[in-house]
Amino acid sequence: MSLFNGERLTNETFKLDVARMRRGWYSDKYFANIALMLEGVRQNGGYTGRYARDVGRDPAGLNVGDIEVEMQFFTRRRGKTVVVGVDKALTMLRHCTGYFDEDDEWVGTWQDLEVTAVHDGAITEYQGDPLAVQPVIKVHGRYRDFALLETPMLGILSRGSRIATNVYNVLRAAKGKPVLFFPARFDLHEAQAADGYAYDIAVDRFNMDYEGKLRPFVSTDAQGDWWGGAGGGTVAHAAIACFLGDTAAAMMAFAEFVPPEVSRIALVDFNNDSVQDSLRVMKAMFARYAQLMEAGDVAEAQKYVLFGVRLDTSGSMRDVNVPPLGDPGLDLGVTPRLVFNVRQALDAAWGQWDLPSSQIEMARRYCREVKIVVTGGFNPDKIARFEKLNVPVDIYGVGSSLIRNDKTTNTDFTADVVRVKVDGEWVDLAKIGRGACANPDLQPVDLAGL
Repeated sequence: MSLFNGERLTNETFKLDVARMRRGWYSDKYFANIALMLEGVRQNGGYTGRYARDVGRDPAGLNVGDIEVEMQFFTRRRGKTVVVGVDKALTMLRHCTGYFDEDDEWVGTWQDLEVTAVHDGAITEYQGDPLAVQPVIKVHGRYRDFALLETPMLGILSRGSRIATNVYNVLRAAKGKPVLFFPARFDLHEAQAADGYAYDIAVDRFNMDYEGKLRPFVSTDAQGDWWGGAGGGTVAHAAIACFLGDTAAAMMAFAEFVPPEVSRIALVDFNNDSVQDSLRVMKAMFARYAQLMEAGDVAEAQKYVLFGVRLDTSGSMRDVNVPPLGDPGLDLGVTPRLVFNVRQALDAAWGQWDLPSSQIEMARRYCREVKIVVTGGFNPDKIARFEKLNVPVDIYGVGSSLIRNDKTTNTDFTADVVRVKVDGEWVDLAKIGRGACANPDLQPVDLAGL
């Protein structure tokens, strides 16, 4: 499945639209044009031009229609890139390399390819020199047989690696704190499986590099499809509206009716008073928890353990617990001051409750174990600022910034033919400014099992 177990995902996972991919449905049209050109030249006697580069022999009549090439796939995102999408790209080669014969029957030629590739989860680095890239896939074979696959192969590498790298950078900014994957609502649902897989790979890579023990947390079942995960979550603002704005009542219903293995995390910004709603929820849930514990019903009591409160104040709002400072960056949305205020209120709440002596220590521990989850507009820069200030956040939820594609997050892959085979010998023939490059992480790939 990845660098972390040495296995590769297959088409049993991806379920490629093989029939249309073979026809070029997903390919930039100029690749179809190339296939037509090469087939025509092959039938008409080969190369007849005048300006060929030196290939070690007279090129006249050379059968360029069947020319074998070395093609390398790489990204030029500066710095480190966490690579994802390799397995799906290889699966495309396995099932869609070939051609349609004169009877329009498919002839597969994948077995004639020689392929090396890194594993999903590998890291490449680029420092600005296009002659010093680190290929993640190298393919040796007859170009016309796999030319149509360049577009979809680059597409999955670009998107998967962009999201994985964005997640990895967020995890680094969070200094090992959990990061919940919440971008599903910001993109097409068809992308969820690939995106969730990229997130999972990024979590594994972070754990390997920083000796972390983070677990992946996705919000939809689709995001866990490729790696066996499942979606998790608590409540949305709409649920609180259904309970007439009573966050405590909504969470008591959640605790009663939702399976106990789902963490109880209260969304506390509905009324723009995160402190008050946090305290109301915690007091209501503790009362029921303590009652059940004292009755000896420990299992039922676990349903009323408040795992955390989630602050999600809109970036256009100032929570009533944040004093106006005249700076939108300090006033609006989820701010460091708001988190500090909520943490202080949670920790001290038990002291304001009218409790029998038998419940005091239980209540103190209950309150201080409630975690704070923050969501809404978080990205590496904002998280880094929170961490620098030692803001008492336990978990970050991040959404749209993880699928962002701009100047700093662009992870576009490209592919170059860098060598061609002439009379059994490989000859350098890259675009000027490019060249064949090495990557010690490339490994031979057996396409048969994909």
